Amino acid sequence: MDIDVLIARINELARKKKDTGLTAEETIERDELRAVYLGNIRRNFRQQLETIEFVEDAEDSAKGKR
Repeated sequence: MDIDVLIARINELARKKKDTGLTAEETIERDELRAVYLGNIRRNFRQQLETIEFVEDAEDSAKGKR
């Protein structure tokens, strides 16, 4: 599912909850959509962290570790 469509539907359900309330089916759908969204966020964040490379500073290498 496209992330923009996912966010739009989550926002639509949030507005509906605020205005009139949600049915049981809509509450389940909202929870499932939120889980998918958070899963995407976690996966993307984990990928970013895995690509980080720690590089020693040139000065630290020359002087030795403090």
